[in-house]
Amino acid sequence: MKHFVVKTLINAAAIWVAAWIVNGITLTGDDWQHKTATVVVVALVFGVVNWLIKPVVKLFSLPLFILTLGLITFVINALMLLLTSWASGRLHLDFHVSGFWAALFGSLIISLVAWGLHLAFGDDD
Repeated sequence: MKHFVVKTLINAAAIWVAAWIVNGITLTGDDWQHKTATVVVVALVFGVVNWLIKPVVKLFSLPLFILTLGLITFVINALMLLLTSWASGRLHLDFHVSGFWAALFGSLIISLVAWGLHLAFGDDD
């Protein structure tokens, strides 16, 4: 359970940084507490999308993974972020990714920030 909470909070921080840096990613809200609650729920949605859908997409894209020497992973991550944006819209959350390029840059930032935070705060399970 501790691993799940740490991973969700790290993803929330990474999504917040991506929304702060990338113009096409918006995280709106009335105040700081509303934004914090929104980004934590978005991180949960992001975790569910990555847990359920990403393995299936990676399996079907295995030939492209081999052909592109793994670079297709960046596109898959961008698509998972777009799917998270769509699901967040369905859940009436104030999170939106405006296009593929914003999703691509946002997924790169999320990956880098999450990697750095996992190094700093990740549990040793």
